[in-house]
Amino acid sequence: MVNEIFTPYKLGPITLRNRTIRSAAFEGMCPGNSPSKELFDYHTAVSRGGIGMTTVAYAAVCRSGLSFERQLWMRPEIVPELRRLTDAIHAQGAKASIQLGHCGNMSHRKICGCLPYGASAGFNLYSPTFVHKMNLQEIGDVVRAYGNAVTLAIEAGFDCVEIHAGHGYLISQFLSPFTNHRKDEYGGSLDNRMRFMRECMREVIAAATAPDGTRRIAVTAKINTRDGFKGGMEVEDCIEVARELRRLGVDALVLSGGFVSRAPMYVMRGQFPVRAIAHYMPWKTQWWLKIGVLLGGKIVSPTVTFKPLFFMEDALKFRAAMPDFPFIYVGGVVSAQGASQVLENGFPLFQMGRAVLEDTEFVNKMAADANHCSGCKHINFCIGRMYSISMACHKTCPDITPALERSCRRIERQNDRMERK
Repeated sequence: MVNEIFTPYKLGPITLRNRTIRSAAFEGMCPGNSPSKELFDYHTAVSRGGIGMTTVAYAAVCRSGLSFERQLWMRPEIVPELRRLTDAIHAQGAKASIQLGHCGNMSHRKICGCLPYGASAGFNLYSPTFVHKMNLQEIGDVVRAYGNAVTLAIEAGFDCVEIHAGHGYLISQFLSPFTNHRKDEYGGSLDNRMRFMRECMREVIAAATAPDGTRRIAVTAKINTRDGFKGGMEVEDCIEVARELRRLGVDALVLSGGFVSRAPMYVMRGQFPVRAIAHYMPWKTQWWLKIGVLLGGKIVSPTVTFKPLFFMEDALKFRAAMPDFPFIYVGGVVSAQGASQVLENGFPLFQMGRAVLEDTEFVNKMAADANHCSGCKHINFCIGRMYSISMACHKTCPDITPALERSCRRIERQNDRMERK
């Protein structure tokens, strides 16, 4: 099955040169909400490293959807630079995808330009900020923004769009009973809670379809297998979401899990990178949040032990429920043998994040060595740094301090002990 990894695969209207996809792991490489040289260099390096398709991450469909200062925001003026990026990716033989979404309540007025939206009103401890319950006009505006973002992605030369419907962002906030307490047609039953997702996806599919009915671009969506905590979406409900997305016309679904505002380490596994997050937060503007992370980060975000293929058990339930549908596996693919197991279990494609951050040549090395394993130790320094600057592995980070290096080594030793148990 290792050889099978390096065979082509047809995803909707496009064909990937192999079964590997760089997952939509947020890079933090878009200062001013625009593409940068750092983003260009990283994705071209991953493409040169043998990936079948690389995904540019966390592109907000409109300004209200921005969750970070260094996050991409889809608008006409950035299309030429995105086209330069997709041309460079294509020149390396890879396909280019972009993840489109809206963060909902996971923002702050100074970033998104308004009181953050949510399926329901509330308070976001992470920003911290109050959250505004979306009215019907705002819902309609965001729905249309999804279609507009797909049109811009096509103009920019992307081969695929991945709609983010998981991890506790806006579509997920409508889906989950934890964040959706509405009493109108967008709340209550699961069918009602899927209404916002349904409207967004209809706009997406319409924008992705040419006048003659052919698909102009591949369309995938990332969904949760479960939210990862009591009171959230469980597997059975998430399978119904998958069935609805299939009915709406997606070409494939990425199976993930977790809720950033409630169970963040369920998404990524390992320790919450307290030291790295706090270190890169500026004292002048975020001193209260910096202190809060240092004092309560591990309480709010407890460790969830990393293990290879950590979403496999739940992902297989989706395969059993929809055996003839192409699901994309993500979560703990760190070796050629693990990748082979994914294909053996019936998943035609798989995504990787930290493995191709630690080494952009990871895919080429798997092709050369059937026993190759990633050197990533899953200490999550990269995730901690991305919240304030950009995602970078501690092994190559240009500004890592001796104190942070000691913290990284300590977490690595702890991870090694947990893996041996």
